[in-house]
Amino acid sequence: MDRDFLIDLFADFGPVTIRKMFSGFGISADGTNFALALRAGLYFRADDQTIPQFEAEGSQPFEYQTRAKTVTVNSYWQLPARLFDDSEELADWARAALAAAQRAALRKRPKARKAAKPKVSSKAASKRAVGRKPAAKRRAAKARKGTRR
Repeated sequence: MDRDFLIDLFADFGPVTIRKMFSGFGISADGTNFALALRAGLYFRADDQTIPQFEAEGSQPFEYQTRAKTVTVNSYWQLPARLFDDSEELADWARAALAAAQRAALRKRPKARKAAKPKVSSKAASKRAVGRKPAAKRRAAKARKGTRR
């Protein structure tokens, strides 16, 4: 699949951004990646709500081989081949994939942090550090003091 083919394929869906990714392309809309075009296959983002739709079509999740094993990526499923000829239905599947990607992004958002301790200014910290020996030297000096009785 080339860039022009993908742009035509998603014409009914709306504008998409297509970027080189791995050995193919990453396809995104509104800044959210929702599809991968790899190894002559098109994979859409899926989650618990959309996986049954892919399974009903006989689709499989994305898989790749490492030297030691086969890795299955359950978050991307192969688009059924029949949809390449039905641009309106492909657009519906693309909207569902984008929604799945947006739900996944919401789950990954970092939680609010606790309020950070106020930082001591570097000037104040340097005043405290002046005249202090490193911890190892303080321990050694203390040990020597204890043996001088």
